[in-house]
Amino acid sequence: MSMSSEFLWYIPNDVKAGHRGDAPTEDHNSLENLTIQAKALEDHGWKGALIGTGWGRPDTFTLAAALAARTKTFEPLIAVRPGYWKPANFAAAAATLDHLSDGRVRVNVVSGLDKLAAYGDSEGDQAQRYARTKEFMRLVRRLWTEENVSVQGEHFSVEDSTVEPRIVVRGERRHPKLYFGGASEAAEQVAATEADVQLFWGEPLEGVRERIARLKDLGRRLDRDLPPLEFGLRITTLVRDTTEQAWADAEARVAKMAEGKAGSWQDHRTALAVGQQRLLDLAAQGDVLDDNLYTAPGKFGGGGASTTWLVGSAEDVARSLRKYEDLGVTHFILSDTPYLQEIERQGDQLLPLLAR
Repeated sequence: MSMSSEFLWYIPNDVKAGHRGDAPTEDHNSLENLTIQAKALEDHGWKGALIGTGWGRPDTFTLAAALAARTKTFEPLIAVRPGYWKPANFAAAAATLDHLSDGRVRVNVVSGLDKLAAYGDSEGDQAQRYARTKEFMRLVRRLWTEENVSVQGEHFSVEDSTVEPRIVVRGERRHPKLYFGGASEAAEQVAATEADVQLFWGEPLEGVRERIARLKDLGRRLDRDLPPLEFGLRITTLVRDTTEQAWADAEARVAKMAEGKAGSWQDHRTALAVGQQRLLDLAAQGDVLDDNLYTAPGKFGGGGASTTWLVGSAEDVARSLRKYEDLGVTHFILSDTPYLQEIERQGDQLLPLLAR
């Protein structure tokens, strides 16, 4: 696998214990416990981690800043929502953290549904929601790369705005990468023109192949004026010492999910976005697609990244991830529970097979 691929993990950032079957310890979201995970990521070959967001969870940016302060190489992929942040406020906060962490900030812009009224926000229909996201992303990037920015937009306005401290250009990195997800037509138009990295859920290879081709074509037709769009995969990876043990554990976990005894697996099932519905529809094609893409979890409550799992030995899962990379995917966000145990296991067993 090309050395250009990057591997991140996931930090759930949840006040409730037992997220997706994690160990339900009382101090699961203490700074000490989360720092142990972040340092384990550094020690076991990971680049960093996506940090979950949503009203009712600890503030994502605050947690990212705290973990950046306690680590040396850990790169937080900070999930943020337009409307929770104004572009200039966010651009300044991110530029400050990027300065303090020596360029370790990454950003995941989320447009999914949330308890908007709880923090004084409101949105219109899908078209309005993605129009606002597009404006947010473009303005944040301008504030990071230009000075004295004045914009009178439909959703956001600034006058004579210069963010300090300035983002330091580091090689080809002009600013923190903007990751983005979404599978609807409106979302893909935003990704094609504004995102640095488009994230996919764990779809079969053919679905990812089609979406990459469509997004590249959209970028050409919409006159994308940024470097070429990059692609990422966010998926659960269930890795064991042998193929047989992995499948036995996967099937046992799904059986518990079917009985309603598998802890909190419902965190993406409150509203079905287009991308989530695409994943749930995969189960109709069979419980196992491609070589080892397990769709059964989606039938029993697995949502988001836990809807489909890559299951097998480290060699099995590495082989499947290489096939995604052959399609053009270079950013991978993996996870399984218990989180700390799997950071270590997959860091030691899986990542060396991918760093050829």
